[in-house]
Amino acid sequence: MDINEHEHVIEVTDLRRVYGGGFEAVRGVSFSVRRGEVFALLGTNGAGKTSTVELLEGLAEPAGGRVRVLGHDPFAERAAVRPRTGVMLQEGGFPSELTVAETARMWAGCVSGARSPLEVLGLVGLAGKTRVRVKQLSGGERRRLDLALALLGDPEVLFLDEPTTGLDAEGRRDTWELVRALRDDGTTVLLTTHYLEEAEDLADRLAILHEGRIAAAGTPAEVTAAQPSRITFELPDGYFLGDLPPLGELGVSGHETEGRFVRLRTHRLQWAATRLLVWAEQAGVELRRLDVRSASLEEAFLGIAREAAEAAGTKEFAA
Repeated sequence: MDINEHEHVIEVTDLRRVYGGGFEAVRGVSFSVRRGEVFALLGTNGAGKTSTVELLEGLAEPAGGRVRVLGHDPFAERAAVRPRTGVMLQEGGFPSELTVAETARMWAGCVSGARSPLEVLGLVGLAGKTRVRVKQLSGGERRRLDLALALLGDPEVLFLDEPTTGLDAEGRRDTWELVRALRDDGTTVLLTTHYLEEAEDLADRLAILHEGRIAAAGTPAEVTAAQPSRITFELPDGYFLGDLPPLGELGVSGHETEGRFVRLRTHRLQWAATRLLVWAEQAGVELRRLDVRSASLEEAFLGIAREAAEAAGTKEFAA
């Protein structure tokens, strides 16, 4: 194994996927995932997340580009890749009449070097449900079973497609803890999710897809840094926006007002907040309902979607 294969267990270069009728769902996507890293793929419905992950799992052949998982082509060399990976699909499709324990034992029989089914069921919080039939499980419990089966082979690479959909808050947090523990043990995890808080909390790095292309990529902090932070407050009685220090001197890049409320946008949050508070202190006024916060991943995601929509509208207008 060369150093590059060791460092990057997933390598994707100019990946493309085309469905019948010529629809191009994945349009030249490139990224890599390091060993022992959690990498999140984000995007709106139809952005190409699942289409991309299915190519990485070897479920389909790319229309173009190159994919390597653990140094192998996951489609052409599936026998070399599949025993070393775990896959959690959006819907498992288990036989409804089998119990949880029977389902896990059946799946273990199809996996090389399978872990104890009871051990894995315990990891996902289903130790008390072993005798329950699959059809009697809640949606969240079925997702836990999906995850348990993906872990049976003790995979080096774990693909999680919307892993916490249907889980309650406690179940989601438990799953996050499990993913962190797997990462700390050296498992590489690639996940798709609609929960931006989940990606922000779990992912070491991420990519945001839009219409089959990567619109932004990096660590959560790097992706959010492109979006402005904000300061919101209520103007003091008798004061107006023009009574504040010049917004340019505050490092403000934009603002909105709604009645007595002001929202300032800035890429220099500490600078702007400090000077605004110094002004308030010197003026002897209180900035009521003051809220100072950095940009979130949700704001970055919505900003990218908004910019893409505006660009599409401009092209349509120009046409």
